[in-house]
Amino acid sequence: MENQPISLNSNSSSIWQELKNAINGSEDDFTQIPLGKAIFLLAVPMILELIMESTFAVVDIYFVGSLGASAVATVGLTETYLYILYSIGMGLAMAVTAIVARRIGEKDKDGASRAAVQSIFLALIASLPFAIAGIFFAKELLALMGADSWTLEHGYGYTQWMLGGNAVIMFLFIINAIFRGAGDAANAMRVLWIANGFNIILDPLLIFGYGPFPELGVEGAAIATTIGRAIGVLTQLWILFKGGRHIRVLKSHLIWHTETILKIIRTSLGGIGQMIIAMTSWIFIMRIIAEFGSQAIAGATIAIRIMMFTMMPAWGLSNAVATLVGQNLGAEKPDRAEKSVWITGFWNMLFMIAVAICYFLYSESLVAIFTDDAGVIDVGGEWLRIVSYSYFVYAWWMVSTQAFNGAGDTITPTKINFVFFWLIQIPLSYIMAKPLGMNYSGVFWAILISETSVGLFTLWLFKKGNWKKVVV
Repeated sequence: MENQPISLNSNSSSIWQELKNAINGSEDDFTQIPLGKAIFLLAVPMILELIMESTFAVVDIYFVGSLGASAVATVGLTETYLYILYSIGMGLAMAVTAIVARRIGEKDKDGASRAAVQSIFLALIASLPFAIAGIFFAKELLALMGADSWTLEHGYGYTQWMLGGNAVIMFLFIINAIFRGAGDAANAMRVLWIANGFNIILDPLLIFGYGPFPELGVEGAAIATTIGRAIGVLTQLWILFKGGRHIRVLKSHLIWHTETILKIIRTSLGGIGQMIIAMTSWIFIMRIIAEFGSQAIAGATIAIRIMMFTMMPAWGLSNAVATLVGQNLGAEKPDRAEKSVWITGFWNMLFMIAVAICYFLYSESLVAIFTDDAGVIDVGGEWLRIVSYSYFVYAWWMVSTQAFNGAGDTITPTKINFVFFWLIQIPLSYIMAKPLGMNYSGVFWAILISETSVGLFTLWLFKKGNWKKVVV
């Protein structure tokens, strides 16, 4: 039964019942039930959660796109700094998911709750430097990335809000990581539904000034996103203290616990390093693309948003692997942990192949949803077509990397990212774009080469099995 991709009965009513269980949340022990069922129950809410997270980006760019290429470029340049924030948040989240999952697998719910509270403390501390930088140095940060005069005059408010209010982003990352590690993926999904719903409503009201609302332009998009995420965070905290199906925080847990803090920091260092390397590589990539004008930046920004949205189901499947690996290693079932990776990876590959076909056939049509600027459409469409060639390999990189992270081995992916993103992708992008004269197209081809290579290498390293011996 565990070799089946989904351990469900063949009749449609049973499938719908399992889908309902996945969305509502399951009290099943994911170290005991059939693997196919465990993957399904975890992956469905994780996929929906990440689709909602990426919808923030898609909705913002949809409305901002009507303000022109410079407004879209403002969003893209601000996100180059948010990538660093995401790196820290996602690195901490990896550690939190691994530690909470391991404690749940060991049936130590008190330890899981204690780790949850300490991770929230760390998230607040980590957000402060970004808030200060964004509020007081927004123009300087944009100028450093090569922003045009319109962005420096009219767009810096967007940067102030996004960086100044970054704590809500950190909390969303960390608390949803707690839910995922505990197996409460449905709660993480619901939080993003709520946050995104408010963002969708507020975006047009604040950007275009409908009704009694002021017309704030691109700055309105940042305010709407920050408010939506803040409401999501309040919902998270309410659920966490009220009690999910697998984890609950009590007043007795609300104390600083140095030993747990240090364990989270040690485990997260690799994850933070891993994500900083991956994310900052995009800063350099965007800086190279900026040499070719606002249309190039806008096209790249829209292409990245489309990629984020369409790849969320794949990341949801990958996140399910992290939970299953962590909990099954905690339950001393390493073979079951490995089997979960191979089953999930196969289905992830099929999905990514389908996405690649859509990119190849409809690349320009997808970009045209967000802009009518022909130059922007050409750039974004070309990026989507080129990266589609690597997706069948990239699918395995996503799953095997999350297997390392779920086991608590965040150092190995860090080393891999350093080599393939910093030592290969960035220099190759510059060489192909500038000395070889391929312009922004050279950047896209360099990304294809590096990401195909990293996928093959990471899968080979996973097969060696050293991740099974990691202690967290």
